[in-house]
Amino acid sequence: MPIEFLGNPPVASDKQTRPLSPAVRAGDTVYVSGQVPVDAKGEIVQGGVETQTRQVFENLKAALALAGCTLEDVVKTTVWLDDARDFGAFNRIYLEHFPGNKPARSCTEARMMIDVKVEIEAIAYSPK
Repeated sequence: MPIEFLGNPPVASDKQTRPLSPAVRAGDTVYVSGQVPVDAKGEIVQGGVETQTRQVFENLKAALALAGCTLEDVVKTTVWLDDARDFGAFNRIYLEHFPGNKPARSCTEARMMIDVKVEIEAIAYSPK
C-alpha cells in the first residue's frame, strides 16, 4: 500500500516550517494532523472558542481536500480544548459541521503548545 504525504508543511507566524504533513493517505484511510485556529499567514485567529473552532474546521476541510475528502468522510476526531468550560460552546459549532452522521470522537482538556483554545485532528475513510 503506497503512502502519500499530502500538502506542504505549514509555516507559522515565526516563519519556521513545522515538521508535519497536513494529511497522509495510507490506502483508503486519511490521517489529518491536528489543526489549530491559524489563518493562511500562520497567525492565530483571535476570538473565543466559537470563532477559533470555526477556523479549525476551515483548516480541517482544506487538509481533507488534499486527499479528495470532505467532512462527510471523517470517521474519527480527536479534540483538545484548553478549558473544559468551553465544551458546550465548542459542541454547538462542532454540530454545525456534522449535522448528519457523527464521527467517533474523543475530547479532553489539555494545555496547548501554542496559545489557542482548540485543536482537532481527524481520520477519514475514502476508498480510491
